[in-house]
Amino acid sequence: MSAPTEQMKQHLAVSAIGSDRTGMVHELTRVISECGGNITESRMVALGAEFAMLLLVSGNWHALAKLETELKRLTDSGSLGVHMKRTEPRPARTDMLPYSIDVVSLDQGGIVSGLSGFFATRGIDIAEVSTRSYPAAHTGAPMFSVQMIVNVPSRIPVAHLREEFMDYCDSLNLDAILEPVKS
Repeated sequence: MSAPTEQMKQHLAVSAIGSDRTGMVHELTRVISECGGNITESRMVALGAEFAMLLLVSGNWHALAKLETELKRLTDSGSLGVHMKRTEPRPARTDMLPYSIDVVSLDQGGIVSGLSGFFATRGIDIAEVSTRSYPAAHTGAPMFSVQMIVNVPSRIPVAHLREEFMDYCDSLNLDAILEPVKS
């Protein structure tokens, strides 16, 4: 009997950013909860002196309409910059296999652009990307790490992809791992 309820659910993608301060997550999540929304997925992170939140919120039509009004009010108050967009849940990708990518190297420009280009030219979707810069433990050298989840179409031979990927990374002096996502 849950199928009709699932079909009535609506979805709203929300991005919010503001000056990093205590209570910011609570401010946004309280509004979502009070409007009858449910956070289905989220990513939140401090970026410099800012704090950014990406959320997928579900709820019935009335709850999301109320939430859109309240989030606009929050934006107008100047405490957060909020962008919203109605969306649908992502359909299951049964023709794709998820792989995890870990890359570490000396910090240099263009790493994410290069990696995303490598996958795009092969028709491989990028599902997630997370990066960070940090000083190396003993030397203090500027380092850069990238973690990605990519969806590889089942028609692509993984052994060949792995070989091309490792050759690409070796050519740029990137230390990399490509392995299946472990459930």
